[in-house]
Amino acid sequence: MAVIAILGYGTVGSGVAEVMRSNKDIIESKAEQPIDIKYVLDLRDFPGDPVQDIITHNYDDILNDGEVELVVEVMGGTNPAYSFVKSALLSGKSVCTSNKELVAAHGAELMRIAREKNVNFLFEASVGGGIPIIRPINRSITSDRIEAITGILNGTTNYMLTKMETEGIDYDQVLKDAQEKGYAERNPAADVEGHDACRKIAILASLATEKTVNYEDIYTEGITNITTIDMLYAAKLGGTIKLLGKAGFEDGRVWARVSPALVKNDNPLSMVSDVFNAILLKGNMLGDVMFYGRGAGKLPTASAVVSDIVDAVRHKNINLGIKWSEEKQEIMDIDDVNVSKLVRVEYSDKDMAVSFVKKLFKTEDILETEEAYDEFAFVTDRAKESNINARLEELLNCDGINGILNTIRMEG
Repeated sequence: MAVIAILGYGTVGSGVAEVMRSNKDIIESKAEQPIDIKYVLDLRDFPGDPVQDIITHNYDDILNDGEVELVVEVMGGTNPAYSFVKSALLSGKSVCTSNKELVAAHGAELMRIAREKNVNFLFEASVGGGIPIIRPINRSITSDRIEAITGILNGTTNYMLTKMETEGIDYDQVLKDAQEKGYAERNPAADVEGHDACRKIAILASLATEKTVNYEDIYTEGITNITTIDMLYAAKLGGTIKLLGKAGFEDGRVWARVSPALVKNDNPLSMVSDVFNAILLKGNMLGDVMFYGRGAGKLPTASAVVSDIVDAVRHKNINLGIKWSEEKQEIMDIDDVNVSKLVRVEYSDKDMAVSFVKKLFKTEDILETEEAYDEFAFVTDRAKESNINARLEELLNCDGINGILNTIRMEG
């Protein structure tokens, strides 16, 4: 029998208990032994819930119990999760977690400790919720060199952008709708400013390079400046706008960013709508492969956590050898990455503005929409971001141009 403890009985923690209870037969068959939840750690009590009989308010009860061989951390955040997880690993207990903040900030260190103690630190649910992606990178796509990872990694923002595109709802209204439905927090910054997606692409890039990509080094831009007018221009170009986490691995150089991007309709990511997530991997031999599903939610995330539990139980005293070192992976300055952009321009003299744009960006394609006055849009050529930005600054010197309303990167 495997004895486990769950840290946290919120949305995911209660989901783990529910999955373990509902699918007990198949889980224990896969694990090849019974699994017993001996403790659930939480500050609260849960009268009337069967879990109340195993609630503890003291982490030391778990840490000092030699029967507990696996700790499931679903508390979120880094404090006290980091100290709890580190002490569990040091004591010879494996750990499974859904905590992206913890993994992005301390993953390499915790992995090293797990290797030293011949236990496991598993985190499938930290990226993509119920979508399997960590395990495929480590065990399935092992004969390829990963050239790029591109993901819709945040369900809240994907829901919001989908509503803006399909229903013409502006940002403020769709944010309120997402909050009312429970998709967005009262303080939505982690989602709408791109911080959640940033931590997830940092984890994936670290696994791809087998070094540590610091999430604080990744250029991050959210969706707060996206408007329904942007969506209309995207449609004219045969695409839509998604918040993408992207990392590229080319000729020994690595770059990463999170930003809105215009995705053409022939890209499978364009079809990912509502709260769903998707991750597109490009291998040098395999080509493109996409993983799609619910990127968040109680039961999808809990399902991924329980899959890690089964893996850890089956590999007791056998470290699975996930490659991720504490050596820092240097990433390119975003200014040195090649890009093209959709640019919206407000003008006072249309003919003068169009002429200047065509000369500066060597384009003949000018886009307009009936829903917006005194403006047009165009797509730049592809060049280093610093080069594009320098020419956009020069664009503001044109007397016929009042300003640049928005710029959005083109995907692909």
